[in-house]
Amino acid sequence: MNLFRTSAAVLALTSGLMALPTQAEVVQQNTSGDPMYTADAPPAYSMVGDLLIARPLLIGATVVGAGLFVVSLPFSALGGNVGAAGKALVVDPGKEAFVRCLGCTTSGYQKD
Repeated sequence: MNLFRTSAAVLALTSGLMALPTQAEVVQQNTSGDPMYTADAPPAYSMVGDLLIARPLLIGATVVGAGLFVVSLPFSALGGNVGAAGKALVVDPGKEAFVRCLGCTTSGYQKD
């Protein structure tokens, strides 16, 4: 009987936890109703956290990445992946630090 109760409790908790992501999804509606204007509109606390925490860390990651890129340059030149190393270590953190809108989760500038 104890095995049955344990199995039932595990099944109930597992199915309850699996249903959480579907109920936690929040759909943001734009106020104009026009699908042309569906840009991110982050809340104020997200902007403050981004300004005080994320941006300084990303700028620091860009500076550290630039230093690591210079150190790894001979090795990446021998391997033939200088562009990929530069993009991963310098361009991507710099793009997130300086191009992304304040409080947004994705970069707003996509150059193809």
